[in-house]
Amino acid sequence: MARRKKIYEGKAKILYEGPEPGTLVQYFKDDATAFNNVKKDVIDGKGVLNNRLSEYFMTGLNTVGVPTHFIRRLNMREQLVRSCEIIPLEVIVRNYAAGTMAKRLGMEEGVQLPRPIVEYCLKDDKLGDPLVTEEHIAAFGWASQQDMDDILSLALRVNDFMSGVMYGVGIKLIDFKIEVGRVFDGDFQRLVVADEISPDSCRLWDIETDRKLDKDVFRRDLGSLTDAYTEVARRLGVMPKGATSMAKPKLIN
Repeated sequence: MARRKKIYEGKAKILYEGPEPGTLVQYFKDDATAFNNVKKDVIDGKGVLNNRLSEYFMTGLNTVGVPTHFIRRLNMREQLVRSCEIIPLEVIVRNYAAGTMAKRLGMEEGVQLPRPIVEYCLKDDKLGDPLVTEEHIAAFGWASQQDMDDILSLALRVNDFMSGVMYGVGIKLIDFKIEVGRVFDGDFQRLVVADEISPDSCRLWDIETDRKLDKDVFRRDLGSLTDAYTEVARRLGVMPKGATSMAKPKLIN
């Protein structure tokens, strides 16, 4: 489609003005970043595959009644989404100890938690996306108590859906993060899952071997990020039959 006015550019995506009021075009870049943009690279085809994987997950969530901003995929790198007011929080759901939580609490990575733990971080790269509590959120007016109740419900429903889907293809959902946006229909407001859901925003480990199939491959120099993401797509049936590599992707439009 014809390129429109750029609204925002982040580390992994660009948002453009949409073709209709209340819509945006979300473009997936090939850029890979870690440690708040300290480590950077460009990975051929990453944006194409994340577009397809996010479409897969968002469509599934919509189908089971979890509202998202996703409308439809437009092409190999772009999707049409609803414009929404993003709540300035990263919502993290953890099923196993890993990453910053394991380091912060002195836990061994891979230990299953007694129940899913939901954490909140303030979206601010300059501050390193600091961990915040519901007390901070209420005190600074980032979200109301009703918003927080709804966000918690959304996050746990996403976790139920994603855990089941990934378990079905032999993958453990270690943790993930989502963003939540406010959508207004006249005077009525509802919260929706926004941004993306992809291996960029999840930790995914093979059930049998604990092989990492997410962005930790890039963070920790564990091999080919393209191979890891391609494996997730292959198991989910996102890659066309016969495809073996994502470096020069030939995904079905």
